[in-house]
Amino acid sequence: MPLVGATAVLLLGSTLLAFLLAAGATPLVAVVARRLGMLDIPGGRRVHPRPIPRPGGFAIAMAFGGAIFVFWLVDQLAGTPFLIPEEVRSPRFTLTAIAALLGMGVGLIDDVLDLRARWQFLGLAGVAAVIVAAGIHIDFVNDPFSDRLLELAYPVAVAFTMFWIVGMNVAFNFVDGLDGLAAGVAAIAALTLGGLALLPQVSEPFVTWMAFTLAGAIGGFLLFNFHPARLFLGTTGVTFLGTMLAVLSIFGTAKVAAALLVLGVPIIDTFYVLVRRMLSGQPPFAPDRGHFHHRLLDVGLTHQQAVLLIYALTALLGTLALLTSGRAQIAAFVALVIAVGLTVTALAQRRANGKGLERGLYREEADPL
Repeated sequence: MPLVGATAVLLLGSTLLAFLLAAGATPLVAVVARRLGMLDIPGGRRVHPRPIPRPGGFAIAMAFGGAIFVFWLVDQLAGTPFLIPEEVRSPRFTLTAIAALLGMGVGLIDDVLDLRARWQFLGLAGVAAVIVAAGIHIDFVNDPFSDRLLELAYPVAVAFTMFWIVGMNVAFNFVDGLDGLAAGVAAIAALTLGGLALLPQVSEPFVTWMAFTLAGAIGGFLLFNFHPARLFLGTTGVTFLGTMLAVLSIFGTAKVAAALLVLGVPIIDTFYVLVRRMLSGQPPFAPDRGHFHHRLLDVGLTHQQAVLLIYALTALLGTLALLTSGRAQIAAFVALVIAVGLTVTALAQRRANGKGLERGLYREEADPL
């Protein structure tokens, strides 16, 4: 089989298998979660009508790992590179597995014990520290004033990498406020990172394999997570996806700027929310309804419309990331910071002059699995 053809079979086959595995595993995870009492109970800000299983992201992790394992096992049984071409093989496979397990593990502990925000943050910092110690760190960043890459001193690289991993997880945690939102944004980001890794100037087919398989697993999960959700992503899913996307964006040069752009909506929303809370004297991780997706609901968009609008914005930014260079990506991100800031301010003023949130805009009656 020609090399390009073999790689295409791997990418398409692994993506489809992950999708099917997630579609099959998600209902099973929901059943087990109900029996173990791992439920998101209505009350306070949680306005869904009935307890809903929480650790849905575990199904994504199972499907992702299962699809990768099947292709690896076939190659091992064949004794030669059969389904996984030599060009796709990488010593970073072990590092990716470590990152995936750590992210999923911290999230699963939170879904079981319902940890306070400070302990979640410390857990994420621990995950980032282990990943950096394993040898994954950002050595180069794009020069915003040219198309060159700037090499970071080792202490700066370590600090920036830990900030990147923890920040990615915090951003996904903040955006996980509407059914299907965080998962859909993650799927679009994974497809974008995978597409970028196929470009000749990047040429990282291993990253494409991992990213496309991840997107396939998320797609199967979204069949049950889109509004009205029958189970939630949970901290298990948030930390797994956040950690995986952070790590995959680090592999290869010049993809951190692209990830910054395609994930611009949740990253910028996180920045503005944290600044607003600190300026108002609130704890930075205290929950409220000041996120961008809440503003969209407040001006009259339905649950589905708000989610689909953010999907569209993310897809647009992903396309821009594929078509532009590092310097242009940074410039686009800065423009997005300004645009989102102005939009949030305008939406906040409109909300102040209008009516409050209608309860029906949040998670409505969901059919049990």
